[in-house]
Amino acid sequence: MPAKKRCQSGLGTDSQCTSAALRIVGECPHCRSQFCGAHRLPEHHNCSNLEDCRQQAFERNKTKLESERTVASKMATA
Repeated sequence: MPAKKRCQSGLGTDSQCTSAALRIVGECPHCRSQFCGAHRLPEHHNCSNLEDCRQQAFERNKTKLESERTVASKMATA
């Protein structure tokens, strides 16, 4: 039986996490590393691609808001 995958937070440092990595939600979609429940969020493991993630979320939000914007029709006054 293979050894359990360990959290990769702080890999190679004195503060390396020794908890087991989560199977389903433990993989970061941005840096593709495995993390435990405490470090699975990009903000908690100092993700190297966090800025890219924020920029992509900003762009998605911007386009959604712009597509939903309503423009009031102007009424001509006599």
